[in-house]
Amino acid sequence: MSEGWSSRGAEARRRAIVASYAVEREDVTAHLDRLARLAATICNAPIGLVSLIETDRQRFIGRSGTDLAETPREYAFCDYAMHLQDCMIVADARGDARFQDNPLVTGAPGIRLYVGQPLRSSEGAPLGTLCIIDTTTRPPPTAEQQDALRTLADSAMALLERWRADTHNRTQEAQSRNTIHELEQRFHVLSDVIPHMVWSTLASGRVDYVNRLWCEFTGGPPEESYGERWMQFLHPDDVADVDKAWVEAVDSSGAYEAEYRLRGADGEYRWMLARGTPMLDQGGKVYRWIGTCTDIHEQKAASEQSELLTRELSHRIKNIFAVISGLIALSLRRHPELKTLGGDLQQRVLALGRAHDFVRPHSEHSRPYQSHSSIGGMLDSLMSAYQANPGDRIIVRGDEVRIDDRSATPLALFFHELATNAAKYGALSVGEGHVEIEIDASAPDCIALTWTEIGGPPVLPPSEPGFGASLVEMSITRQLGGTLDYDWRKQGLCVRARIPAEMMAR
Repeated sequence: MSEGWSSRGAEARRRAIVASYAVEREDVTAHLDRLARLAATICNAPIGLVSLIETDRQRFIGRSGTDLAETPREYAFCDYAMHLQDCMIVADARGDARFQDNPLVTGAPGIRLYVGQPLRSSEGAPLGTLCIIDTTTRPPPTAEQQDALRTLADSAMALLERWRADTHNRTQEAQSRNTIHELEQRFHVLSDVIPHMVWSTLASGRVDYVNRLWCEFTGGPPEESYGERWMQFLHPDDVADVDKAWVEAVDSSGAYEAEYRLRGADGEYRWMLARGTPMLDQGGKVYRWIGTCTDIHEQKAASEQSELLTRELSHRIKNIFAVISGLIALSLRRHPELKTLGGDLQQRVLALGRAHDFVRPHSEHSRPYQSHSSIGGMLDSLMSAYQANPGDRIIVRGDEVRIDDRSATPLALFFHELATNAAKYGALSVGEGHVEIEIDASAPDCIALTWTEIGGPPVLPPSEPGFGASLVEMSITRQLGGTLDYDWRKQGLCVRARIPAEMMAR
């Protein structure tokens, strides 16, 4: 008996395997009919059959010598034979207790001799048999004939397995085509409903898809944008920048981003933000790019208008500083006795003006050569009045720390007051003196600024804080929430300020 296929669960699995064979195809039936005919001829029998045992019936998927297509399973000799390891031979069914009352024995076709060779699937499941039937009592097939039946049964199973695999592959292929079609439909529907132009290119950068919104914007069918023809809509002045951004993205296999102007169907150009993402094969090689173009024309215009207004406002603020400085100078001419106090005030106003000019919005032409949003850049601007060349007498070391308009003003006052005092009384008051400024951003939540004077005359702490010291205290502790520490050393003043990192820039 075949092992492991007698339980209820195994029978359900066996029936599922039987159902997986493509026995409805005409070419399958024709081949199996020839094998059944050959089996009958070799054994000199009138009937040859290839059977499958299904749930309630025995179906003949190959037959010779009979028009019978099926019988109830309860009548099937093959239901016994298929569970054996080798050929089942019933010499005279009338004398076999299993079959003597079988309607196929007592009635048509009147089975006497039955010889069935089991058919098993690649999983080992019993499926049915290749069998011969005779309606007269006769000797069973010879050993050579039985061996031929085994060979024919193997051939029948080889054909059935091949056709099952072929059917499975066809089914898988059809499912894959359906899946691909569904995914393509999803992509097209999604790309047509989102409020962006969608495009895709081959790895070479040649466009092979644009969505509905692109076509509506350009006023032409998709074919007018395939390959490199999409560049006919690109503003000539933007071609070089687009090429550069694309080359950088291809070289790095990274994201692509560029801003450029596209010509619409009305002939007008509008600013677009193009973003693309590479699709990689299993080897990590780019085989396609998918991207979008987003209309940013209004945002671009609004940004330019805002920048223009900001520059105009900054220019007027700078003029206010100049007016204040002029008013101070005019007052000093009328009251020369206030020259010292007024001069200090005038220098503070000018320092604030330089700090504001440093952090205000700049164009490409007006921006300082150093970053206009760092302490280092601001110090280079503020300290230029105290030395012929950067680094001659004031040396700045350490980390680059970002600042904004909120921190620039108090920092400018802090450094200006220290530099002014150094020029009057400290290291910058003598030719051989210099100042070292250290910027330390190593702490996660604090920026340390150290001002060290070297080579100047001995300095002593004041008996009481003056206006300048009050400005320094107000700038660091009140406006920036930091702390101050003075070290009045013989070799020169050392001032340490510690400022919360969050106060340096938003």
